[in-house]
Amino acid sequence: MAPGPLSSRVADLCAEVGNRLGGGAQAQVVDVRRRLGEPLRVAIAGRLKSGKSTLVNALIGRRVAPTEVGECTRIVTQFRYGTSDRVDVVKRNGARVSLPLDEAGMIPQRLGVARHDVAYVDVTLTSDHLRDLTVVDTPGLSSANTSVSDQARRFLFSEAPIDDDLDSDSAGALSGAEAIIYVFTQSVREDDVQALEAFRSISARLSSNPINSLGLFNKVDKLAGGGQDPWPIVAPLAGDQSKVLRRVVSDVVPVVGLLAETTEAGRLTAADCEALRQLAALPQGERTVLLASVDLFTTRECGITRESRERLLRLLDLYGISFAIAQLVNKPTLATGELVRMLFQASGFPRLRQTLDHAFRWRTDAIKAGWALSSLEKIASHAERPHDRELLRDAIERVLQQPESHRLRLLEVAQLVTTGAVDLPDQMEGELTRLALSNDPGWILNLQGSDRDQMVRAALDAATRWRAYAVAGASPSQSRVALVAHRGFYLLSQRIRGQARVN
Repeated sequence: MAPGPLSSRVADLCAEVGNRLGGGAQAQVVDVRRRLGEPLRVAIAGRLKSGKSTLVNALIGRRVAPTEVGECTRIVTQFRYGTSDRVDVVKRNGARVSLPLDEAGMIPQRLGVARHDVAYVDVTLTSDHLRDLTVVDTPGLSSANTSVSDQARRFLFSEAPIDDDLDSDSAGALSGAEAIIYVFTQSVREDDVQALEAFRSISARLSSNPINSLGLFNKVDKLAGGGQDPWPIVAPLAGDQSKVLRRVVSDVVPVVGLLAETTEAGRLTAADCEALRQLAALPQGERTVLLASVDLFTTRECGITRESRERLLRLLDLYGISFAIAQLVNKPTLATGELVRMLFQASGFPRLRQTLDHAFRWRTDAIKAGWALSSLEKIASHAERPHDRELLRDAIERVLQQPESHRLRLLEVAQLVTTGAVDLPDQMEGELTRLALSNDPGWILNLQGSDRDQMVRAALDAATRWRAYAVAGASPSQSRVALVAHRGFYLLSQRIRGQARVN
């Protein structure tokens, strides 16, 4: 994936100063430059049995990650694009042990390396879903008292590049994620919030703040019994959870992870769809009884083998089965491909894909540039030679002084506001967040479809409002945020004018 303009500028900075640094700092800057050209890395975090691995499989588009609790689910696993399918167990000393996928195309349950010797598992796959997104599956948290493991710390928060106990290969591979998806089920608990706060407290990076963190409300089909439609009650619950988590995630997206995995990974066969058609052809009363419970669905005689029904439960559970049958009753000639598409829609996963595209991938350039500058600042603070520290900090400051880099400052102050570190009125917080997270003037200004002159005036009016707020009544921290927003809206007005001239 080609770097965006901000990432490219930081990469040029790395190239400019890299050869003038000492050995340790130089190697770390080289690693930062390499990472800037890689896909966005998103970590999946959450509690045990929250369905993280199921969602990882849906994101990958293949069922590769084991979903049952076992050896692999207790180890950090990275999934990235490659020209061939390959599993490497990376040991703490940097050595790699290669394994084939098992007969089902999944990571083997037994890795053949003692768990305490495993740093992480590196999986490369030929999935197109991974061309511009690397997915990191982290060990599940078991309780509020469970701290984030050293393994997860290194992988998620890039402690490895400055860890003298790791060789350079391990340090490079363990550099951290730029964004986090936190998976939970049912109601948000206090320890879920504590877990996310723990991630944030050990990271100074963009990845652990609401700007680049997303809450995933999984298994929402369990909210309604007997395969009933859960979506009417999901929206208000997700809204409540968004309020609870507003200082730690940018949004809460409800999903049925099992349906997402089954449809995205292409697991539903023609035989499965034929079994669903036979179930749809049963009298309505018989269908109602069958779908009343899992036990009734698997044990009651109905002309479809128990083996077929058990497989359908593993693939779709009662809600997915009920939904599919309803579609086939309504339209018996429904094509298999269309049924799979409708199941995919019913999983809620399209919204997750859209949210990822808007919240993470769309902002990849700024996210990665911000991560890189933070990493360079950290390298500078640990550099042994004063010359190296000054060289890096001067170069960073030159980048930040450029107008196109103002977006990084916007992300920085938006982070302060969204985490509650700096308090702003709700309307101003929303305006600042839109400015930091989007490149669409109409969306930022709430003027979709308006002409250029209207948007220019609105951007200048916003710049004036923020300037007035900064100098009249704001606290020092609020004033700093307001001045950054003021300049952001002024630059937005210039950009709108410039786009008009180009067009």
